[in-house]
Amino acid sequence: MLRTTTRFAVAMTAISLVLTPAGASYAQTAKKPAASAAAAGLTPAASPESVGFDSARLAKLDAYMAGTVAQGRVAGMTTLLARHGKIVSYKTYGKKSLATGAPMTQDAIFRIYSMTKPITGVAMMILFEEGKWRLDDPVTRYIPEFKNLKVMTGTDGNGKPILEDAKRPPTMREIMSHTAGFGYGLQDEHPVDKLYREKQVLGSSSLKEMIDRTATIPLVFQPGTSWRYSSSVDIQGAIVERLSGQTLGQFMEQRIFKPLKMNDTAFFVPAGKADRLAAVYVGNKETKQIEEAKNIFGNEMPTYLTPPAMESGGGGLVGSTMDYARFAQMIANKGELDGVRILSPASVELMGTNAIPKEALVSSNGSVGTRFNDAVGFGLDFMVVKDPRTAGTLEGTGTMSWGGAAGTWFWVDPTNDVIFVGMIQRMGGTGGDDLGGMARTLTYQALTHPEK
Repeated sequence: MLRTTTRFAVAMTAISLVLTPAGASYAQTAKKPAASAAAAGLTPAASPESVGFDSARLAKLDAYMAGTVAQGRVAGMTTLLARHGKIVSYKTYGKKSLATGAPMTQDAIFRIYSMTKPITGVAMMILFEEGKWRLDDPVTRYIPEFKNLKVMTGTDGNGKPILEDAKRPPTMREIMSHTAGFGYGLQDEHPVDKLYREKQVLGSSSLKEMIDRTATIPLVFQPGTSWRYSSSVDIQGAIVERLSGQTLGQFMEQRIFKPLKMNDTAFFVPAGKADRLAAVYVGNKETKQIEEAKNIFGNEMPTYLTPPAMESGGGGLVGSTMDYARFAQMIANKGELDGVRILSPASVELMGTNAIPKEALVSSNGSVGTRFNDAVGFGLDFMVVKDPRTAGTLEGTGTMSWGGAAGTWFWVDPTNDVIFVGMIQRMGGTGGDDLGGMARTLTYQALTHPEK
């Protein structure tokens, strides 16, 4: 993926820049923004200008997003931009389902896939603050099944893997920064990823089975020596269960979702909300049109209407745009929202501090096109922009972000006190520029008075 966008999940979501105004059939401004915002704890801004934005320039963002729908690259979309806890723009576009013609709504529920990861990271940090674990603890202290991990160094003349012992167990810091050496199985080019697919690690019937299967697969590299997008956040989910004595879903509901009033975020959509789940699409290479996705990574697309066999901390949650905005605003507020504190300011700062060792900075790895360097790093379950101008982007220093396989993206900019959440449901990209990257450019070109 592009070096500073939030799309590091399974597939890139890309889209072309369109700045022409859209018709009313594609852009639907919230009918009751004040009521919706008040219920969620984020209040509407008096005007974009009141929090430093230029309305005319901000219209370019709306036109671009509307254009992606008008061109048929995505069926529908929601976007939410806020500054200083004030909602600047909260829009819906297009359809929730092309088959039914149902319009996109603010309360639509989306498969957020890898945007689950920062939430799992927060669950980990809650336990960190309780003294349940430390960053440089060996992961074997909590996952003893990993005590005999091997590292793959190559293949022999018969194509069989050449293995060596891990020089030490991965640390907790490394599993939270994708520097532990685990694979993922989302791609086929590396033998370790092929093993993840063959052993169906992500298709396990429980987190315990996922751990057991992972323990039989070698690491891609010695712990701490490189960066590779991995299943390590699913491993974090198993650690949360073991340290808390609750299922991952129970812990998240009790310690994160309920306190933050994220009422629509869970590992499945209950029957009473099923009509709010947006359909997920994929591009047809032959027709160049989008069609409803029937499978994912070679497996039948799950319905998300029943509890999963395994609650995936790496990519299993569904949720609404406003729910994720509340989570993002909590991060922007240094761990607190509406008088409810989830984490201390220091813990949020720790999550947003680069954790990739200088000697492990890489130019390519297991995520498509990902690059980390002195300008862009990775903290604890968040990507972190350390030097945005050197990176060639407009956001503020310390911006934390990530994205999901079906095109969802978000960022939290602590320097400018800006949050942004974008939701679509399309696997495998949209045939043009990356949505998250373009949203950044079009948002910050409109922030003409950041001092406000």
